[in-house]
Amino acid sequence: MLRRLSLSNFVIVSRLDVDFGPGFAVLTGETGAGKSILIDALQIVLGGRGDAGVVREGESRAEIAAEFEPVPPALAAWLDEAGLAPADEAGAATLLLRRTVDAQGKSRAWINGSAATVAQLRETAEHLVDIHGQHAWQSLTRPAAVRQWLDDHAEVDTGPMLRAWQHWREQLARLEAAERLGAERERERERLVWQIGEVERLAPGADEWPELNAEHQRLAHAQAILDAVQLSVDAVHEGEAAASSQAARALEALETVAGYEPALAEVIEVLAGAQAQLADAARSLQALLRRTELEPERLAELDARLSAWIGLARRLRCPPPDLAAQLAQWQAELAALDAATDLEALQRQAEAARAAFVAQARQVSARRQAAAPGLAEAVTAAMQQLGMAGGRFAIALEPLAEPQVHGLESVEFLVAGHAGSTPRPLAKVASGGELSRLALAIAVTTGRSRQARGLGAGTLIFDEIDAGVGGAVGDTVGRLMRQLGQDCQVLAVTHLAQVAACADTHLVVSKAVGDDGRTRSEIHPVAGAQRVGEIARMIGGQAGSGAGLAHAQDMLAAASLPAAHDTVP
Repeated sequence: MLRRLSLSNFVIVSRLDVDFGPGFAVLTGETGAGKSILIDALQIVLGGRGDAGVVREGESRAEIAAEFEPVPPALAAWLDEAGLAPADEAGAATLLLRRTVDAQGKSRAWINGSAATVAQLRETAEHLVDIHGQHAWQSLTRPAAVRQWLDDHAEVDTGPMLRAWQHWREQLARLEAAERLGAERERERERLVWQIGEVERLAPGADEWPELNAEHQRLAHAQAILDAVQLSVDAVHEGEAAASSQAARALEALETVAGYEPALAEVIEVLAGAQAQLADAARSLQALLRRTELEPERLAELDARLSAWIGLARRLRCPPPDLAAQLAQWQAELAALDAATDLEALQRQAEAARAAFVAQARQVSARRQAAAPGLAEAVTAAMQQLGMAGGRFAIALEPLAEPQVHGLESVEFLVAGHAGSTPRPLAKVASGGELSRLALAIAVTTGRSRQARGLGAGTLIFDEIDAGVGGAVGDTVGRLMRQLGQDCQVLAVTHLAQVAACADTHLVVSKAVGDDGRTRSEIHPVAGAQRVGEIARMIGGQAGSGAGLAHAQDMLAAASLPAAHDTVP
């Protein structure tokens, strides 16, 4: 429930704090006094559009704050998840929304003192307030709005159906794309199949390329290797001139005189080590000579294998070392292409998605079919109280030739203005005044129904929704709103004295010129004689005249009494 609304430098309001209580409250005042300013401000703090035009002339920014309590459990859970819950438990039962708009049109928002986005304000508003404007009747002729009226009343959750629709459309898009690109995909597939076949015939191993090259290098230079190794064996080990023989003679000569010169001991040790290393080298070279063969047949095989490898790499424009990895990549691409171009599989998936959507849509249809008669009956009953005696309201649910995003049927409101006549579309048979009354009847009927089920917002606002309604039914309109106020908070901007007389709380908006010469809007509650005077003004007589005051007193007295039809369907 809205507890307080505070405005600062908003349009023609300098500073204003308005406290609200439970029940039915009305806002009245002279034309141009700014009755709708409060509604405009509330819409902005609840996430509506706000621009520089709302900033009071000469000021740098406008500020709006709204305080609600208690906080609905679902909203409290959402606030906690979003990190926007009050910092202390003491404030958990109160929700504070604040928004500023500066003279450049820039906007900032806060929820419980934490910075928030406008989208988060709108999300919050869905749990708090329902606003019905003076042109609400126009929605009665719009298919989407009509469908929403019924779905709200029927407690229809269209989310699963909408998600199923989206999935179905995605599957259809995949199928259509596959069909459209079929020829191109087939050419791509043929290319991949040829490339894969060529590489598979070569059958390259993952590490084969470096191994081939190493073996080919060794065999291609086998004779040079043998010659060099034999020369090295001769130089190191064979014959009197070999390095090992020379080292042995030097070692023998030094050992004969080592006893006379201690410094030779270190040299002898080095020569002994060199002699051992030369012996090791000779043994390794001799072993290499024994196992090295020219193998011309194997060299020819390697030449052929390398030529095939290089030739294929050139044809495929791929580096030879990458052939094995490229084969795996092309195989994966072919598998993906085959999966994407399996038209039969795509067709089955699209059909399954359609069936899933239809199943969800049928559940929605069943809820609509079940709820439509009850809503039509309740609105028909309300029509009898709103000056449309004998009229009848009906809801037409017509199957569609093809499923649509919103379901399997169209929803249309029909009305019969007189007893015995056939209900027809609203736009064809109802006048503007009748449409306004029908909008009010539907708003009140669905509003109270939702409140009774604990689904509606805690605050309902009617912004001159009684426009076009004559005084003859004004008393009924007021009584309907007052009864609705027994289940939730109702705030109405009205020009009808009969509606105002039924309110639990009466707020008057007035306009005055301040000391600075600027016009400002003010609001104050009225009761007793002040309220009688305001009702007299609204009736149209002289507010201070005896006749006008007497009429107003009679109207207030009558409004306080129960009426025979004082029942909301």
